[in-house]
Amino acid sequence: MLMGIFLSFLVTSCREKKEEPVLTEQEQLMQEMKNDGADIKVKQEGDVTKIKMETDDKKVKIKEDEDGNSKLKVTDKTDDN
Repeated sequence: MLMGIFLSFLVTSCREKKEEPVLTEQEQLMQEMKNDGADIKVKQEGDVTKIKMETDDKKVKIKEDEDGNSKLKVTDKTDDN
């Protein structure tokens, strides 16, 4: 009986739990723009990566440097500014 308890504990503790990956704000925005059918342009200049995404309503620019630092700019085209 002790062996049965040990084996059941071993089997249940080794199961992998499927968790949804946690996305950063930048990754969520990229996914949202992709789902909206955005035109996506990626440009590599040395160690700097620039990503431009544009839909009819929104324009997003992401600039990532060699240190992993990112700058994010979101422009809403529906603003009257």
